[in-house]
Amino acid sequence: MIAVLLGSFAVVFADDTVTGATNIVTGATNVVTDATNAATDATNAATDATNAVTASLAAAVPAAQTGAAAGHVLKVLPLFLDLKGHDAVSPSLFDRDAYQAHLRQHTNAVSAIRFDVLWKASNLKGTKLKLRAEMRGVGERGLPRQTVLEKEVTPAFFRSWTSLKLEDDELKNLGSLIAWRVTLWNGDQLLGEQKSFLW
Repeated sequence: MIAVLLGSFAVVFADDTVTGATNIVTGATNVVTDATNAATDATNAATDATNAVTASLAAAVPAAQTGAAAGHVLKVLPLFLDLKGHDAVSPSLFDRDAYQAHLRQHTNAVSAIRFDVLWKASNLKGTKLKLRAEMRGVGERGLPRQTVLEKEVTPAFFRSWTSLKLEDDELKNLGSLIAWRVTLWNGDQLLGEQKSFLW
């Protein structure tokens, strides 16, 4: 009788041991599966990030590499000139800004307005482009005025500075300068522009 009980106990114990071992193996398998899924998710995320970076780089390829014509107006400096044609009394930028403020308030001392324009163009070597400065002003009796200056330009290898000057009767007719816009054109195609806040 005792032997039978001991045998039954041994069988039960063995079954529990096998069940526990099976559970441990199952748990380990689940851990491995979860780790594999996490690794797969990380790989997918990395692939998505790589694709996004690739798309961004492709979109950012400059026109010089894609072969498409492109142009930019990088900077515009509208400067008042005094009766001697000077925009400042010294090379100092601080003095220039102070003198420009003085000329804005004393229009009788202004002989011209000069727009110094920094621009560049790509894949347009030898092409005749047009730089245009449009101005809006207030003339006599508060009437609105508008005028346009244009100059033909040819792209260089690097960036270029070009000046456009409004003077004499054109300046008088415009009155007080209120707003401006400078554009770069290839025929009827607008390549780039810069404009004042009030344009």
